[in-house]
Amino acid sequence: MVDDEELRRRLTPDQYRITRCGATERAFTGPYWNEKRAGLYACVVCDKSLFRSETKYDSGSGWPSYFAPVDADAIAEHRDTSHGMIRTEIRCAGCGSHLGHVFDDGPRPTGLRYCINGNSLTLHLDEADPA
Repeated sequence: MVDDEELRRRLTPDQYRITRCGATERAFTGPYWNEKRAGLYACVVCDKSLFRSETKYDSGSGWPSYFAPVDADAIAEHRDTSHGMIRTEIRCAGCGSHLGHVFDDGPRPTGLRYCINGNSLTLHLDEADPA
């Protein structure tokens, strides 16, 4: 279990609000929505590997979008009935942090769009990619 007081000190207010309270950042405002560098996206809370840059694509939504996680065990799905709709919420399987939602309007090969709050992620750049 992640210590809440330590997280309040370590995370920015937006990171805490999104990962611990299930909030959503406004479109086109969070980090990584327009990121092009190669690397591995991990949970900002526990550093669990979540998405590879090779699966990232421009969905036009204003949030980082991926067509697949690094593996099926990286994320946990939960039914979300908030805001008068039924969606599938995505959480980090390592620590339970809110990441975003998954939709079935993504590109091949999966047809899925993992729409993720940039503030829930940290990017570990590939060494071969100049920063």
